[in-house]
Amino acid sequence: MVTISARAVRAREVAATVTDPEIPVLTIDDLGVLRDVRVDGERVTVDITPTYSGCPAMDAIRDDIILALTADGFGDVEVRLVLSPAWTTDWMSEDGKRKLVEYGIAPPSGRAALRQVQGPLTVRLSVKCPRCGSLDTREVSRFGSTSCKALFECRACLEPFDHFKVI
Repeated sequence: MVTISARAVRAREVAATVTDPEIPVLTIDDLGVLRDVRVDGERVTVDITPTYSGCPAMDAIRDDIILALTADGFGDVEVRLVLSPAWTTDWMSEDGKRKLVEYGIAPPSGRAALRQVQGPLTVRLSVKCPRCGSLDTREVSRFGSTSCKALFECRACLEPFDHFKVI
């Protein structure tokens, strides 16, 4: 039986509060980027997985994790980039997807939803507008404000919005 120390629980809680610098309403825990936090004596090791292999936010996230943990009294912090298994939008929390909608970004639907389908599969041809809920949308650019998002526009309310891509 593995027991988790109060120190390890606290280290995970602190690391989980770090926000994504590109989408500041999401924590790295909401995104599923925070993979593991281990405490061995005085050393804290945090594993994170990038949403994309070349994600420019990973350096900032690493620095923010180190700052948050050292500010909370953890002196020896290592942040490791773990590439396998590759990150998927299925790792995003439902709370994170709700935060995306509130922020004006259409969340990914994910492959997990497809595994729950029984019977005929409805083909989704559009992305729901996070502002007005209309399905009358179109992709303007495959790449939005960051490489993990596409730029869409809503034909109903005429507002542009980002869509977090399904990976």
